[in-house]
Amino acid sequence: MFALCDANSMYASCEKVFDPSIRNKPVVVLTNNDGCICAACGIAKRMGVGKKFVPYFQVKKELEAAGVVIRSSNYELYADLSQRMMDTCARFAPDINVYSIDECFLYYGKDATAPQDGWNNLANSIRKTVWREVRLPICVGIGPTPTLAKVANHAAKNVSGFIGVAVLDNEDARKHVLKQLAVTDVWGIGKRLGVKLNALGIHTAWELANRDPSHIRKAFSIIVENTVRELNGEIRHCWETVRGAKKEIYSTRSFGSRVTDYDELRAALAGHAETVSVKLRKQKSVTSSMTLFATNSPHDNGGYVRRSFFHRFTVPTNDTRNILHVIDSAMSQLFQPGVHYYKCGVGLMDLHEQDLYQYDLFNPSNDNSRLMACMDNINSRYGRSTVQMAAKGFEQRFSMKRAFLSPQYTTQWRDIPKIKC
Repeated sequence: MFALCDANSMYASCEKVFDPSIRNKPVVVLTNNDGCICAACGIAKRMGVGKKFVPYFQVKKELEAAGVVIRSSNYELYADLSQRMMDTCARFAPDINVYSIDECFLYYGKDATAPQDGWNNLANSIRKTVWREVRLPICVGIGPTPTLAKVANHAAKNVSGFIGVAVLDNEDARKHVLKQLAVTDVWGIGKRLGVKLNALGIHTAWELANRDPSHIRKAFSIIVENTVRELNGEIRHCWETVRGAKKEIYSTRSFGSRVTDYDELRAALAGHAETVSVKLRKQKSVTSSMTLFATNSPHDNGGYVRRSFFHRFTVPTNDTRNILHVIDSAMSQLFQPGVHYYKCGVGLMDLHEQDLYQYDLFNPSNDNSRLMACMDNINSRYGRSTVQMAAKGFEQRFSMKRAFLSPQYTTQWRDIPKIKC
């Protein structure tokens, strides 16, 4: 059996955890640089405002008139609360697979028997514990396959008769929910595929489940065939117990305001270089090559300008200092006077496991692993950029625009909530 734990309106819910004054108000969260709406709480959705991916400037007056609370994306807060949610859910199962920032699968075994108190009570216990300890509202769906667990979770949120919990542990429950689920709401079935299935007379998950899997494979793909089999209780999806290390690591971002200054572009690239270096060390890897780019917007009057630079290291490294040195060589190719830069980024490629890489006797590594470990430990304990490279700078005018940013309550000492007794 599988359980899917999914936070309700994750970003908006995180904003309400430490701010009781907005818990009963409509809240929407904006994307990078406060560009578009990326999340809305249930209250905002019921009011008909906060539609995803709508540019903020187009609906600003409408949101203000409706009394909607606006928040910029507070990724530091969301990531920390997500980790707390996952840690709490993990206590309720022998295996866990974190699927996204707001979802995780719990696995109880292929032939797992129901707990003494039943699956429903287990699901309710998970839900109540996450609410009590993390203050995030979640829904829990339980089924014999990952796809049916997804279906159950959808039912827990949207099907009448379920309140936050749904369990598909018998044929009647499976049939009841699948008949009420549109085929486009099935995991892995998008709108385009849904149109093709509709043309074949398949409109509900139940109708899809009753099609011959081999015929579905011939008409579509093995992926859709696996979905059909999973809807009938046959496990076809699986995941690695340990997620493999990334083969490439990138850090890119649009500027809050256009950059035209040489030193500002260099500092922005240094910030990205520091970010990818930390990620590289976290997965215990070294890099053999690096790419950098800087670009303006394709819509600029002066034409589109995209500059890039590639560098191969003589000796693989994960030392931030070595990676930063490349930027000085790259700037002559990346910077062009008069260009209003809109975005830049850094990527590390050709990654190897640090402990398994065979170094050249005549080209020893000059990485200072103790210094890097010291910096990483300090920043992990006291907050990101507590200690940083001077090349990154301190006053970053070009930083991502977040005009409605809430405090980082759980990751910055200065933002720890003050309680008056």
